[in-house]
Amino acid sequence: MDKLVYLLLFLTSVVGAGVVFWRGWALRWNQVLPAPVINAVAECRTRDGLKKLRELCAENPSPLGRLLLLAADHLDWPKADNTDSLETAARHEIVRLERGLVVLEIIIGIAPLLGLVGTIIGMMTVFNDIGDVGLNNASRLAQGISVILKATLIGLLIAIPALVAWGYFSKKVEVFAVELETLCDEFIRRQYAAAVSDAVARPPQVTGRPPAPPSAAHSPPAAKLTTAPKHWPS
Repeated sequence: MDKLVYLLLFLTSVVGAGVVFWRGWALRWNQVLPAPVINAVAECRTRDGLKKLRELCAENPSPLGRLLLLAADHLDWPKADNTDSLETAARHEIVRLERGLVVLEIIIGIAPLLGLVGTIIGMMTVFNDIGDVGLNNASRLAQGISVILKATLIGLLIAIPALVAWGYFSKKVEVFAVELETLCDEFIRRQYAAAVSDAVARPPQVTGRPPAPPSAAHSPPAAKLTTAPKHWPS
C-alpha cells in the first residue's frame, strides 16, 4: 500500500513539473504581447495604418494580435457593439492563458493529502510491528518513524513549488489581462476618433444645381410709389 502512495506522489510531481514548464513557455511576454504588434498599435493612428497592423498580427500570432484583428474587422460597427464583441473575445483569451493552472491547484491540494495517507499507512505498519515484537527493537521502530515522515515530506515538497508556480502564473495572467485591455482600448479609441475627424474635415458635396429663385411669399415687398403734391402758383 505504501508503494502505491509513493507511486502516486511520483506521478503528481511529474505532472506538476510538466505543467510548470508548459505554462512557463506559453506565458512568455513576447508570446502574449509581441513587441512589433505593440509598436504597430502605437503607430496606427488612422485607418491608413490598418494594413501594416494586419500583416504584423498575422506574422506574430498571439492573443493581442487576434484581438486587434477582431477589432479591425468590425470598425464599420458602432463603437459600443465593437467594444462588446472585443470584451467577449478577450475573456476567451484570458481563459486560454489560464489553461493548466487548475492542475496546479489540484496538485496543491492532493500532494499533502497523499503524504498524509502515506503517513497513516506507515503508522499502521509500525504499530503492527510493535504489537508483534514489542518495544524491544528500537532500531526497527526508528526506521518505521522515518518512513512515516518521508511520505509527509515528499507531499510537502511537491505542494510548495506548485503553490509558488500557481501564484506566479496567476499574477502574470492578471498583468497580461490589464495590458491587453489597455492596448485594445487605445486602438479602438484612436480609430473611432480618426473616423470622426475625417467626417468633420470632409468638404460638403457640391451638386452643381443653381439656387432656387425665392418664392413670392418670401420676396421683398415692392416699394410704394408716392406722388409729390403739386404746388400751383397763386
